[in-house]
Amino acid sequence: MDTNAVLDIGMQSLLISAKLAAPVLVTALVVGFAISLLQSITQIQEVTLSFVPKAVAVSVALLISGHWMISELLAFTHELFARIPSLVGGG
Repeated sequence: MDTNAVLDIGMQSLLISAKLAAPVLVTALVVGFAISLLQSITQIQEVTLSFVPKAVAVSVALLISGHWMISELLAFTHELFARIPSLVGGG
């Protein structure tokens, strides 16, 4: 296994992890921003007002994009297992 193969696998791993984390992180970011804007407008500073909607929105995002996330991760894993013979020098 050469250095280019290791770097390629590492880069693909980072890209797939960013791609899988994006729906949840973007949802939490948007909901958090909206709640913080609402809190600053109404001057209500309650911690649970920020936490509960974010938790619900992240749960909904996981329910909606969970199947896609699993299929992407399975495709990546199958690709890695298919590359094993060429990585160990078998051809």
